Amino acid sequence: MTVRSSGTHPIHIEQDVVLARQLARKLATECGMRLIDLTKLVTAVSELARNTMVYGGGGDMDWQIIDESPRTGLRLTFRDEGPGIPDIKLAMTDGWTSGSGLGLGLTGAKRLVDDFELDTAPGKGTRVTITRWT
Repeated sequence: MTVRSSGTHPIHIEQDVVLARQLARKLATECGMRLIDLTKLVTAVSELARNTMVYGGGGDMDWQIIDESPRTGLRLTFRDEGPGIPDIKLAMTDGWTSGSGLGLGLTGAKRLVDDFELDTAPGKGTRVTITRWT
């Protein structure tokens, strides 16, 4: 796997969530992603960026355009230093929502991408990494 380009986008206020979606759309387009895949990715970004801001108290979205012949992908990592997720099993239950956001929850975001990793613990913050391949 080769990292073609990478960067970090802060997520602290509502405008940062909007900018994260716009950045993801731009990067996905650069990867040559089909419209349906791009739309799924941007929807997942909306959920995860909002979670980073609301539940994590703000954080960052790290991005990488990666080449793994013959495919290209966009990998995004949402990280915060918030309280972490106390009940991962509940958070990963279909249909569960805390009551705000898009109502997709983590499971909805997971279904919209090709690869999904969750690393969290109470008091340790949360890191969610997603990848969508072309």
